[in-house]
Amino acid sequence: MTRGIYITGTDTGAGKTFASACLLHALRAQGLSAVGMKPVASGCAMTDEGWRNEDALALQAASSPRPDYALVNPFALPEPTAPEIAAARAGVALSLPPILAAYAQLAARADVVVVEGVGGWLAPLTATLDQSDLVRALDLPVILVVGLRLGCINHARLTARAIAAEGFAFAGWIGSAVDPALVFPDETFAALERVLPGPCLGRLPFAPGVDAAALAGHIVPGDWRCA
Repeated sequence: MTRGIYITGTDTGAGKTFASACLLHALRAQGLSAVGMKPVASGCAMTDEGWRNEDALALQAASSPRPDYALVNPFALPEPTAPEIAAARAGVALSLPPILAAYAQLAARADVVVVEGVGGWLAPLTATLDQSDLVRALDLPVILVVGLRLGCINHARLTARAIAAEGFAFAGWIGSAVDPALVFPDETFAALERVLPGPCLGRLPFAPGVDAAALAGHIVPGDWRCA
């Protein structure tokens, strides 16, 4: 049975996409077929093939087998803003059925589907639809990507508590270095190890421009329940 995981972050810019791509490569290194998905993406650019999002393209490139873009990113929104606002400006009605249908097709083709969310955990999809509604519909455990910057301990604890309060399985967390000027990074990481409820699945260095495949060894995939 296909296993799936949902990737959320402490906030926008926490490094979810890069962590997700590294995770995909780490899973593939274990001999598993693994595909990425970014159900809703804003800030898309028009190309000869239609609207495309840089993060979704990165997940598509890290996937094996390589899925169709329409399955990776069912909702591609032009404006670089919150999904609720971007969808309204594009005249698009975000809903779960197209996402669930795309996920089912991906799950039929791979051992693991890595689903990347939008922004932080409580960033809504619509006025009436939260990310938790999507995660519940997909029945997935959650990995938290912590952007290692000043304030991340508070953000990580709040996010982990919110995930647990809604009854989701907290599969673990990944530390993602996003601020090279962060003072006491090792102490910050150690504090996160102490206060977060799940296992640490990896620590990614600040490495702009480095291919995710080169850092896959920094990720230790967890043994998640089937979903």
